[in-house]
Amino acid sequence: MLDRTGLSGLKGPLLVAAITSVCSSSFLLFGYDQGVMSGVVISSYWLDAMGNPSTVMTGTITALYDVGAFFGAIMAAFTVERLGRKRSLMVGAALVVIGSALMGGCVERVLMMVGRIVTGLGIGFLTSVAPVYQSEICLPSQRGWHVSCQVTTMLFGLMLAYWINYGFYFKPGPVQWRFPLTFQALFAIYVLIVTPFLPDTPRWLMLHEPTSERGTIVLAKLRNKPEHDPVVQSEKSDIMTAINIEAEEEGTWKSLFTDGGCAANKRFFLALGIQFMQQTSGINIVSYYAPTLFKESLGMSQERALFVGCFLQVWYIIASFLTWFMIDFVGRRRLFITMAIGMGVVLICEAITVSIGTQKSGIAAVFFVFAFEACFTWGWMATVWVYPAEILPLKIRSKGAALAAAADFLGNFLVVEITPPALENIGYKTYIIFAVFNLVAAFIVYCFYPETSYLNLESVDLLFLPDEDIDQEVESKRKFYHKAIQWSVVPRARIAVKEAKAKQKAGLAETMGDVEQTKVHSRSDVKNNVGTDHVEFQE
Repeated sequence: MLDRTGLSGLKGPLLVAAITSVCSSSFLLFGYDQGVMSGVVISSYWLDAMGNPSTVMTGTITALYDVGAFFGAIMAAFTVERLGRKRSLMVGAALVVIGSALMGGCVERVLMMVGRIVTGLGIGFLTSVAPVYQSEICLPSQRGWHVSCQVTTMLFGLMLAYWINYGFYFKPGPVQWRFPLTFQALFAIYVLIVTPFLPDTPRWLMLHEPTSERGTIVLAKLRNKPEHDPVVQSEKSDIMTAINIEAEEEGTWKSLFTDGGCAANKRFFLALGIQFMQQTSGINIVSYYAPTLFKESLGMSQERALFVGCFLQVWYIIASFLTWFMIDFVGRRRLFITMAIGMGVVLICEAITVSIGTQKSGIAAVFFVFAFEACFTWGWMATVWVYPAEILPLKIRSKGAALAAAADFLGNFLVVEITPPALENIGYKTYIIFAVFNLVAAFIVYCFYPETSYLNLESVDLLFLPDEDIDQEVESKRKFYHKAIQWSVVPRARIAVKEAKAKQKAGLAETMGDVEQTKVHSRSDVKNNVGTDHVEFQE
């Protein structure tokens, strides 16, 4: 049995960096698998090995990955809470290794299809677990930044797949497709080697081993402080308070659809919605079919279209670095809203330029492809993967995050399936449909999605508990700012984040104030009958 506290001697930032590296490798695999088949399916050697499949069959082989990822996320929802974060990560990595071996060594179509499904199962596990694992070990002020690192490595994986495909395009023989499909196993093996030496998260340990001190030991290692340090003890108290508040409701499937005293069901729907809306943004019409646009609008050769597509992925990565700064400084909610509007405007411009059909409008169309990917990565890439783990309560976090990832893969599958016939039948109008989806998404976020940056995970729980003082302040500002269409939690979160930012500027962001402890202790005793010294709206 693996030691839940980990066997490494790493502490503080080095330990967090080690955990970030395996979580980022998980997302690198996600990105690599999204891009690798784009070059494989045009290889004549692969087509011969697969019996020269029809276009429909080729699309089916490719889409089986998303089907596998969907069911992998569902499997993760059933098993992650029992296995823990680190073991679940290892299960996903092991499945990717098996799937890569099956695809790289296959000699006929059925084995390739099985390999695609198995690889998808592994990716479903990895993408369900990695954001939760990362979010539960980071400080609030660093949570978004670390998940942004994961998503940048995902884009690096996507770019790597494009460049490897381009490089092997000139290499004759089966190696042209076998190497790209097998190469991804290298990153999964890294996860399998490193993860056993890392700890599970303090929150998981304290929830499942309440009589053990393992959770406190891991927390102290992550913060690089002694176990009895006030900061460690106060953060431990935060976590235990959240566990006690949720104690009446077990982390069952039923808990996803019941209030549980902390609006658990509403928070679950927020997590599902944000990940499904990521796919309705239209990112896959732009990224999957960009080479086709380059070829048809600008008259590029197939090789040149693939080459420009490689640079599109390089731009994708460069743009993503700005998210590292913005995701915490600007906040999730503002990025969701502004970038959804930006993507809607860009898609309308894309539709206009594609409909004109001249060489100059084709150049403009390519520009808008680059602009769209920038807006997407700034607002709807990393933020969508960090938000479910932040908004969900602890007892349903693993189940809810896994099902949210499943919603993402389901949306991905549906969009990829409907896009080719839509482009064929209604052409540029397809872009207008997705532009409307983006504007609707911006409105939904404005009405229902609270800000979570600068708040620790336990402070997010407090947003959903009634507080007469805050509610009176919210109601007074509703009339002044005309916020009547917003869910009351949204302005309440705005107040909480403002307080948290003020405390950080005052140098109190990573400390626990006695005044706040007393305030929340009293509040929790009255409303939850749970003794606590939880810190409200605190870093």
